[in-house]
Amino acid sequence: MVKENNMDFMRYMEDMEQIDSVIMEEVLEQVKHFHYSAYTENDVRYVLAKDEINSEDFQVLLSPAAQPFLEQMARKATDETRKHFGTSVCLFTPLYIANYCENYCVYCGFNCHNKIQRGKLSLEEIEQEMQKISETGLQEILLLTGESRNMSDVAYIGEAVKLAAKYFSTVGIEIYPLNSEEYKYLHECGADFVSVYQETYHPEKYGQVHLSGHKRVFPYRFYSQERALLGGMRGVAFGALLGLDDFRKDAFATGLHAYLTQKKFPHAEISFSLPRLRPYINSEETNPNDVHETQLLQVMLAYRLFMPFAGITISTRERAGFRDHVIGMCATKISAGVKVSVGGHDEEAKGDEQFEIQDPRNVDEVHKAIAGRGLQPVYTDYIRV
Repeated sequence: MVKENNMDFMRYMEDMEQIDSVIMEEVLEQVKHFHYSAYTENDVRYVLAKDEINSEDFQVLLSPAAQPFLEQMARKATDETRKHFGTSVCLFTPLYIANYCENYCVYCGFNCHNKIQRGKLSLEEIEQEMQKISETGLQEILLLTGESRNMSDVAYIGEAVKLAAKYFSTVGIEIYPLNSEEYKYLHECGADFVSVYQETYHPEKYGQVHLSGHKRVFPYRFYSQERALLGGMRGVAFGALLGLDDFRKDAFATGLHAYLTQKKFPHAEISFSLPRLRPYINSEETNPNDVHETQLLQVMLAYRLFMPFAGITISTRERAGFRDHVIGMCATKISAGVKVSVGGHDEEAKGDEQFEIQDPRNVDEVHKAIAGRGLQPVYTDYIRV
């Protein structure tokens, strides 16, 4: 248990909006009773024979007992993906517009105590980057900042979103959590969806690795997606940083969080990302909770079978061969031409990278890889009116 004098990470700060929701309590309670070692191969066979699976079936598919059944899971997941998404695979790219951060997260290259080159793009530089990206044919962009309200305030992000809406049909944001009115403002500027990663759903571990800053407050981060939907956003993405704690429990919590949010907001477009811990500048320690590709694939397949309509994004943290393998099977969105430094698409980067990428291919190369698997590269799946 967490000691009472160390429970500040569960308390809201004065400027943080509290909403009427009990999803966090439900997720944490179910995770507490998730004993994945209790399941057997017979449990897995029973679940794979079902047409629809519930949250307990989802637990079975995340258990070690399911690992020998990945081929059967993959066939079933491919059928579900084709049923709901056809052969389409959406392409996008991220654009880091700033890497200043006010949080002390011990696993992150952007943390405020890490001695890296910090940078922030001017609005003119942002537009130049967007022009360069749009020349590749991409029509979806994800804008990212470090988590610093002082250096990247909502007004600055709003102006960046307005610029993005000029060049791209879909604009996502991956920034620090906001209140619902702030999400509403960014939606009015042109933002379509919001990505927020809880990192880990284990409260005690969360407190141990988020030592200071607004990100330290667990419940405020947890309810980011709900506030974004209350603010009018079309879609929200969920994820945990796999390897930061027990990946099976974090994967279950992520899926359940998304599922319960979908039930509460049936109109919302739900998606998953599955980042794994990766080396970053000045990082010397290896990851003691390493999640291997086979385990990552198991999580992705379980997500597809549990939430057949959800989008699944595969990151450039993963090698090209793995990314090519999972598109069409369970992943529906893939990044291309990625730079994880501040800028770097049009001119020299102004700030250091957040982590190391494994797949440096440009848009044309990823396009050809998708087409080579008999799939359809999609640049636009949404039209602004």
